[in-house]
Amino acid sequence: MRFTNKTCIVTGGGSGIGQATCLQMASEGGRVLVVDLDIASAQATVDSITAAGGTASAAQCDVGKSDQVQAVIAKALSSYGASIDIIVNDAAMMKFAPVVDIAEADFFAVLTTNLGSVFFFSKYGAPHMPAASAIVNVSSVHAYATTPNVVAYASSKGAVEAFTRGFSIEMQSRRIRVNAVAPGAVDTPMLRNNPNVKSGVEKLEGPIGKPEDLAAAICFLASDDARFINGATLLVDGGRLATLP
Repeated sequence: MRFTNKTCIVTGGGSGIGQATCLQMASEGGRVLVVDLDIASAQATVDSITAAGGTASAAQCDVGKSDQVQAVIAKALSSYGASIDIIVNDAAMMKFAPVVDIAEADFFAVLTTNLGSVFFFSKYGAPHMPAASAIVNVSSVHAYATTPNVVAYASSKGAVEAFTRGFSIEMQSRRIRVNAVAPGAVDTPMLRNNPNVKSGVEKLEGPIGKPEDLAAAICFLASDDARFINGATLLVDGGRLATLP
């Protein structure tokens, strides 16, 4: 029970990797705040947790908006105590268009959601995190090798990894660890709705992971089992990166 009596915030908790992470953390004793833009999806995750005897609550949040993130932090503190032990930044979005065609608003919306959310939850969450706490950010193999028409997404994920490295140094004196995972192809709604996948531009060669595979890696990095890991990105891709050009 690695998360007994620990307060855990997970963004994107209504589906996919975020949902699987919420379920595993709760099964290991965590008090989970399930954060999602879609409150119905977040509540469905909560219902699954409570039905299994776990502790969870839901919070609606546009993770790219500072005021809403601060409200989530306040809810976690008021619901579960004076500190936050784990933050998992999983929420993300994609837009598909060549750089010369993508709308400026769409490009910056991706950066704000994918990178801005990591900044907001780190900035406003870290002051409430005690020693031995952990932040885990979700990156992507697109930070290393990508495909056409997803430059905004790839850029945001590369920046998430740079942020992870830099912020981990800032948090060392407080013994707060900051790490990331980089998934490959994972069976989630984001993958199945990807128009590059549907059109064959991005080929799904090799194994496709399950959300639970990523949840296991995230929970490892968030737990004391990974107490000597800081500022790292764990590639969890089933070997996919090795097959990409």
